[in-house]
Amino acid sequence: MAHAEISRAADGEAMPPRRRSAVLSLESWLALLVEIPAACLVVAEIVILFAGVVARYGLRQPLIWSDELASILFLWLAMLGAAVAFRRSEHMRMTAIVGSARPATRAWLELVATSAALAFLLLIAWPSCQYAYEESYITTPALQIENIWRAAALPVGTGLMALFALLRLARAGDLRTVLGAVLSVAAVIAVFWLAQPWLRPLGNLNLVIFFVGVAGFCVFAGVPIAFSFGLAIFGYLALTTRTPLMVLVGRMDEGMSHLILLAVPLFVFLGLLIEMTGMARAMVAFLASLLGHVRGGLHYVLVGAMYLVSGISGSKAADMAAVAPVLFPEMKARGARPGDLVALLAATGAQTETIPPSLVLITIGSVTGVSISALFTGGLLPGVVLAITLSALVWWRYRGEDLSHVRRARAGEVIKSLVIALPALALPFVIRAAVVEGIATATEVSTIGIVYGLVIGLLIYRQFDWRRLVPMLIETACLSGAILLIIGTATGMAWGLTQSGFSRALAAAMTGLPGGSASFIAVSIVAFMVLGSVLEGIPAIVLFGPLLFPIARAVGVHEVHYAMIIILAMGIGLFAPPFGVGYYAACAIGRVDPAEGIRPIWGYLLALLVGLIVVAIFPWISIGFL
Repeated sequence: MAHAEISRAADGEAMPPRRRSAVLSLESWLALLVEIPAACLVVAEIVILFAGVVARYGLRQPLIWSDELASILFLWLAMLGAAVAFRRSEHMRMTAIVGSARPATRAWLELVATSAALAFLLLIAWPSCQYAYEESYITTPALQIENIWRAAALPVGTGLMALFALLRLARAGDLRTVLGAVLSVAAVIAVFWLAQPWLRPLGNLNLVIFFVGVAGFCVFAGVPIAFSFGLAIFGYLALTTRTPLMVLVGRMDEGMSHLILLAVPLFVFLGLLIEMTGMARAMVAFLASLLGHVRGGLHYVLVGAMYLVSGISGSKAADMAAVAPVLFPEMKARGARPGDLVALLAATGAQTETIPPSLVLITIGSVTGVSISALFTGGLLPGVVLAITLSALVWWRYRGEDLSHVRRARAGEVIKSLVIALPALALPFVIRAAVVEGIATATEVSTIGIVYGLVIGLLIYRQFDWRRLVPMLIETACLSGAILLIIGTATGMAWGLTQSGFSRALAAAMTGLPGGSASFIAVSIVAFMVLGSVLEGIPAIVLFGPLLFPIARAVGVHEVHYAMIIILAMGIGLFAPPFGVGYYAACAIGRVDPAEGIRPIWGYLLALLVGLIVVAIFPWISIGFL
């Protein structure tokens, strides 16, 4: 998963040094007060869930309160993590248009994005307080405490993000630009508010106005995706319906609080852990000893390493960051062009989207009810098919590579690297087997993987850097908060679409397509390639998954097969320039100018599309082992 960083172009030099210093000092202290509790919450979740696993499977005395306590802390982790992400400008957004603008226009657009996010936070603040108060009448079944202790995370997190937005605006140098951005957002909101009498009679046309017009405009203007969705659904409910706005907060809470989503921060942390402990490096070294001497060998190693590492981590950014720094220097020394390397890295990011424990798989299971075990089983072979099509293109491009200076590894060296890599190679198989065989849930097995990684890193690889532990925990909370806030607002939008009757109209249109299931799959592929490019994968899945999966079943497409198709289509869009933010994340990790990879990536995207078509034509690839 990639996240685009909001630039600091709006931070000017005109601000008096004393005021700027005071604002930065206040922001730093506030950040510390948020980041440390967020990191502690990650640790608490790991400890509580692992204790539950040990008690249930080891002592045969389950802790009846462990899941409930983990759920309470999880909402706090999501909201504090979202606040950390806001402060660090790491909420996911599309920056292609903003990044190509002139410096002055870019600075103004950055401030508009901040002002729009602040507007949503201020609008949702009171409904979130009302929601938290209403939850005080509910008592939790196991711990017997008022549910306000959990629900209070929503107004607190909202308030913290609003405060960080105000501080960001305060430290912007040009007061005139700041006022212009704030007034522009306020004027647009005022126009919509005044147009309320004309909007309500329009009926479902408002879906186009808000969910296409408002959301689309905000996304292309650089507003973070979570807040773009939030503004769209808030405007739709507030201006065209009589639905209490507290209901929107409830839907956001429901979307972020699904117990299976507890696996998101845990697998993110596991991905960071395998890179820090050297487990990823050991796996790459073993593959390099096997294939490094053949033409294009290290490119095959990159494809295989991403497949293996993706079997441990749920985060694509973590996967790429673990593999690229190990392979890229040697590949460049062999004459590979940097643009081709980053293009292949981005392509493997798309290829491995279905490899469990992918966060997208977990999200699909959360919002559609499809079995996580079935998704984990069905995701393995589609990744292999796309690896084959990518490898075929690698063979063609590097069939004339000069390897006269490369020495083939001796059998003893291969065996030694295998022995070193075995503890790391065992982890993805343990994770898959535990979930597929029903031994543990995806959330439980993530804690087992973390404990396994800690033990292996400390006792075998001995590359555990304690100084990196707290930054890793904070990074986990940050990325998880950004993902979960998107899931929350996208859940609100999906609920609004369902309540409007749009889902029934969509079902009627899709089931009526000529060609039946083949046409439905073709339309879905095109739609999710576009959605993946513009919205990223998780928001697209949350928004349209609950609508499209019932239609897939109605036209005779197996839900696991359909899941693999849309995940791969979304992955191609996510890593396709010029809009796919995954491509720019790959360039940032590989430290390559995005312009260098534009030409070579199209060949890899074509290879991925060929593989996707094969997966779509032959359902057995996805469901043959269910």
